[in-house]
Amino acid sequence: MRISLVVLALLSSLPLLGQQGYDLQFRIKGLRDTTVWLGYYYGESTYRRDTAVVDRNGEFRFKGSETLPQGVYLIAINKTRLLEFAVGVDQQFRLETDTSGYIEHMKVTGDIDNTIFFENMRFNKARHDEAQPFVAVVQDSTASDEAKKSAREKLDAVNASVADYHEKIICEHPGTITSKIFQATRPLKAPEPPRRPDGSIDSTFQLKWYREHFFDNFDLADDALIRMPKPFYREKVYEYLDKLYAPDPDTVKRAIEFMVSKAKKNPETYKYLIFQLVLKYQNPDIMGLDAVFVYLNDTYFATGEMDYWANEQMKKNMRQHADRLRKSLLGNTGPNLIMQDVNFKPRALYDIKSKYTIIYFFDPDCSHCRQETPKLVAFYEKNKARFDVEVFAVSSDTSMAKMANYIKEMGMKWITVNGPRTYVGPYQDLYDSVQYPTIYVLDNRKKIIAKKIPADKLEDFLAHYEKRQKAGQL
Repeated sequence: MRISLVVLALLSSLPLLGQQGYDLQFRIKGLRDTTVWLGYYYGESTYRRDTAVVDRNGEFRFKGSETLPQGVYLIAINKTRLLEFAVGVDQQFRLETDTSGYIEHMKVTGDIDNTIFFENMRFNKARHDEAQPFVAVVQDSTASDEAKKSAREKLDAVNASVADYHEKIICEHPGTITSKIFQATRPLKAPEPPRRPDGSIDSTFQLKWYREHFFDNFDLADDALIRMPKPFYREKVYEYLDKLYAPDPDTVKRAIEFMVSKAKKNPETYKYLIFQLVLKYQNPDIMGLDAVFVYLNDTYFATGEMDYWANEQMKKNMRQHADRLRKSLLGNTGPNLIMQDVNFKPRALYDIKSKYTIIYFFDPDCSHCRQETPKLVAFYEKNKARFDVEVFAVSSDTSMAKMANYIKEMGMKWITVNGPRTYVGPYQDLYDSVQYPTIYVLDNRKKIIAKKIPADKLEDFLAHYEKRQKAGQL
């Protein structure tokens, strides 16, 4: 799947909000006779929105008939960012500053949002400078315990003043970009778990509370949070999924449904949330979570739910990737493979009667395969009898001679077949194996119990798997 198509589909569907328009006027002393562009953040990337020519007095202007989506914007020359500023409700304002100090010399006219935005940056710099002497003492290995204690207390006082400042902005200027940033990063504190009538404590209370209240301070339906210098939105979503839920497909699906119920109020945040989930689960690091990608395709793309922004090429890519994944998900019966071996005789995966079968997809010219194959050979020689395991290796190259040479060079004593010489169609349509090497582990019923596992982890995996079997956990 090509992510570029996902991104293009996402950005091409950005709505044109309102009709009031924008008129952003600037004067930057020290800047003259050049072209600047107006950019905006979108997740972890920046994009160009408009361009302007700076005159000899440092004056330039961005003007348009369509209201800009709210968030943090930037002025840049080529790839050099000059300054960031806020775009909120009021979009007719003037900013004046100096290249000798963009923040220090900033003067805002006609916009409370940017007044607060730059005041906050000056406040942060002042508190940072105030805290540095105390930080130096805390980090000084030669400082006395008493000195470090005093420094920590003073550092705590500085941090408390910052927290108080944040609360003041949130209360006095709700809806401004700075307030939204402070609100989104406001920490949550779960209440102490209540005691049951018998005096015991519910150990799951706080986890449940965090799951329910995690987005109390973060509005998943506010698309301004997508357009921030830091990818707040993505980080918040990923934190929720990774820290509060076990990496189990059904559990993750419930978490997604909870987030969707909040983000769906705004079409912009709805599509951005789904977009981030597609990126996260198309090639997950944790085995088994590819089932979430199949769920995303079936629930949000195949149904037409995302048709208001996803183009046909993206939907096709999603469908093809999901269809390839769904046939080889954990717990599924692995499809049969029948290909010719080095003697041009058909060999079938289902003919293997061992307790475990390892399918090894490889390319003889793949450098990573040349590192992985010896590890698999070592595992096989050591554990074939111990686990009653057989390997069914599938070469991706059409050359039988190349396959034969590879078998001899690597000392492969298992079943090796030529993937293109197939009796059951392309193996890539049956197993997610577009990258090499790829390993699957099947049990005696040919059910997939592991996939994309490194060869040097096979012994530990099978030992743990059998231990769980004996304990009745499987």
